[in-house]
Amino acid sequence: YGCKRNIVRCLVKRGCKVTVMPAFATAEQVKALNPDGIMLSNGPGDPAENVEIIANIREMLNTGIPTFGICLGHQLIGHALGGTTAKLKFGHHGCNHPVKDLGTGRIEISSQNHGFHVVLDGLDDVEATHINLNDQTLEGLRHKTLPVMSVQYHPEAAAGPHDGRYLFERFHEMMKAALA
Repeated sequence: YGCKRNIVRCLVKRGCKVTVMPAFATAEQVKALNPDGIMLSNGPGDPAENVEIIANIREMLNTGIPTFGICLGHQLIGHALGGTTAKLKFGHHGCNHPVKDLGTGRIEISSQNHGFHVVLDGLDDVEATHINLNDQTLEGLRHKTLPVMSVQYHPEAAAGPHDGRYLFERFHEMMKAALA
């Protein structure tokens, strides 16, 4: 969708072999590669307009392959899981946005560049993992039974805050657990 080179670097640093696929690659094409994990990258635009991509992601998530989404990838996962997105009045742009990891209670400083946020109202099988401390919007989610996680902000930011880099390790651990 617009993958930043540093996302690839962060995965390679953890021993991953990365294959970049085009935005409209089908679930079948991705599954044919027999990946250990699927990374859904950042990118521009209104996520709700990507109806075909959302349908493909829904199929990918149902394969059980560990999946991690960043920014637009997060928003598309939100839609694929039954959520929606809403336009922010001003958007979140730049660095120094405080985000709370709800699992650890840790406050992270994040880099962000988006105009929409995910809304999970009424979804029982998805839980919030991160929240924006400026406006309380959703910054991260996890599916309760599928190996799926995503964040709105940019843990791969370079230059920028590196507080979220641990998320690549969480994704790597999720992939290793799925192989066990």
